[in-house]
Parts: sequence; C-alpha cells; structure tokens
Amino acid sequence: MTETPTVETPDEPPRQPPVDKAARNRRVAIEWAVLIVAALVIAFLIKTFLFQAFYIPSGSMEPTLKIGDRVLVNKLSYDLHDIHRGDIIVFKAPPNAGAGDIKDLVKRVIGLPGDVVEARDENGAVCETQDPSKLCHVYVNDRRLEEPYVHGQTTWMLPPTPVPAGHLFMMGDNRTQSHDSRYFGSIEKSAVIGRVFVRIWPPKGIGLL
Repeated sequence: MTETPTVETPDEPPRQPPVDKAARNRRVAIEWAVLIVAALVIAFLIKTFLFQAFYIPSGSMEPTLKIGDRVLVNKLSYDLHDIHRGDIIVFKAPPNAGAGDIKDLVKRVIGLPGDVVEARDENGAVCETQDPSKLCHVYVNDRRLEEPYVHGQTTWMLPPTPVPAGHLFMMGDNRTQSHDSRYFGSIEKSAVIGRVFVRIWPPKGIGLL
C-alpha cells in the first residue's frame, strides 16, 4: 500500500474580535469633548489671569493707537513691578466717565500717586481753559514732561492737579480729542486691568508698544 501524502497548511491568523463601532464612536466623542473643555478652560484662565485682547473704538490715543487696532493687555505686569509713568493701560471706566456702554478705557499714565500735574504755555502760564492760541505742555512736579507720543499737540484744561495716594492721572495721546482724567479725575489703581504691550492688528502694525 502506498501512504497518502500529508500536506501541511499554514496556521490561520488569530481572528480579531469584531469591532464595536458604537463603543469606538463614544470614545472619540469623549476625547473630543475633553479636548474642547480643556481648551475652553485654558482660554478662560489666560483671559482671566494672563492676557486679554482689546479693540480700540476711538481716536483718543492717536497716533499711537488708531481706530480698529487690536491690542493685547498683560494682566500680570503690575503683580511683578510698579506702574510707570508713560505706560499705556486699560482700566475700568469710572462712573463719571460718560463712556456709555464702553466698560473699559485705554489711556496713558501721566501722573503717579503724590504727583502734581498741570499744563503750562510757553510763557509759563497755566492752561486752565481751551485756548487755540496757546501751545501748552504737561508739567509734573514743576518739570516739563517729555512726550514724543503727542506729536506736537497742545494740552489744555489742566490746572495744577494733585494725584491722591492710590490713584493715577490718565490722558489720551490725542489731547484735543480725549475724554480723560482732566474731566473725570484720577482713577483708582484697583481699576487697572493691565498694561498694553503689543498691537496684534492690523498686520502691518504688529509690534510692541
């Protein structure tokens, strides 16, 4: 008798368990939900404690900031160092600012606590009223303040004004078109939201301030 030859067959690959599409879809949905929530939480924390973007709605800070500019405000700056004269800051509008629906204002720090701020003309006379015939400059503690950001504009409506403790005297760079501390008085330091440190829009204007 002849033996029947045997033929070896390759081992069959292990069978994969059937894919549970519903379970996989649930995992994907959960992962996306976690990512979205995490992103929202991070964005909230950044806006609350670190940085916040603001839109410039008026020309009161021209030529430094123009209508339509968008800037970033650093909310941690003044936790790390003192407020400096010349800083551009965003602060909560005081009740007597007449800002309407605008809750936050952007101006430049001119007077610090304990300063005396005033405007004088070329003859040393105080500029208490609006007088187009006079070119008036800001003086702080009897010394003229160098203000290259004003671009030759005059500063009216500023008799000698003491800045109380814990307060700041704020003015816009566009002196003839700015409703500022000359009208609503010094602001409390507690009203400060943060320091404007960079312009992020328009693209051609991106840069540090």
